[in-house]
Amino acid sequence: MRKPARIVVPVLIACAALVAALAGCSTGSDAVAQGGTFQFVSPGGKTDIFYDPAAKRGTIGKLSGPNLLTNKTISVNDFPNQVVVLNIWGQWCGPCRTESPELEKVYEQSKARGVAFLGINVRDPEQDKAQDFVDTNHIEYPSIYDPEFRSLLALGGKFPTSVIPTTLVLDRQHRVAAVFLRSLLASDLQPVVDRLAAESAQ
Repeated sequence: MRKPARIVVPVLIACAALVAALAGCSTGSDAVAQGGTFQFVSPGGKTDIFYDPAAKRGTIGKLSGPNLLTNKTISVNDFPNQVVVLNIWGQWCGPCRTESPELEKVYEQSKARGVAFLGINVRDPEQDKAQDFVDTNHIEYPSIYDPEFRSLLALGGKFPTSVIPTTLVLDRQHRVAAVFLRSLLASDLQPVVDRLAAESAQ
């Protein structure tokens, strides 16, 4: 039996493809996708993908955008030498509502050990509704407001925009160590975060 084809989408190719769909997003002062070596490989349609050993991990492009609550620019680069959990969510998304308290639980358990969380809010044209979601669910970590997927160009590939929620876990060098294309429980995420928090930043 033939093995399923490996899906490999380099960041730069994906950015070029998405530029056609999101006109103007890769030019001018608001461009957020720069560089990056991360390749998304999902053999057999897996929803949990791990990149080990560390030498197999690639970086994403520069990911930044307006803070959902303050509109000030926030970036992955604001968390140097920290493990960063990126969660792509929308207030309209049922599974996002389910996993929200689970993610907050891991954040509270891990932030003292150099673990940062950064949400990316998508497909919410009404910013106040997304803000209400954060307030109602007592989410303490920041989110980028990205209704049109402009910031997500930095992630490369089609997986973040086709599966909501999606969670990526970056190691202390901000290389992609794990990708989850599904809703998570704290018990799914905590062991991954613990392992990466214990790794050296070198």
